[in-house]
Amino acid sequence: MQNKIDDAAGQVWRYLDKNGSASVTKITNETGLNKNDVQRAIGWLLKEDKLIFEMVGRTETLSLK
Repeated sequence: MQNKIDDAAGQVWRYLDKNGSASVTKITNETGLNKNDVQRAIGWLLKEDKLIFEMVGRTETLSLK
């Protein structure tokens, strides 16, 4: 399971690095990862202090530090 989460975190990080800030829904739809894997990846990246959360209107977005 840890390898799967690590891989998902890498995919999310690369997506944000290439595309800039995005919502969880957009990341899920555009990476092909399922929602649970995206949520786990976010937790992994947060633990490593790699993410910034912002509210854009009513949508929460993620970006890299």
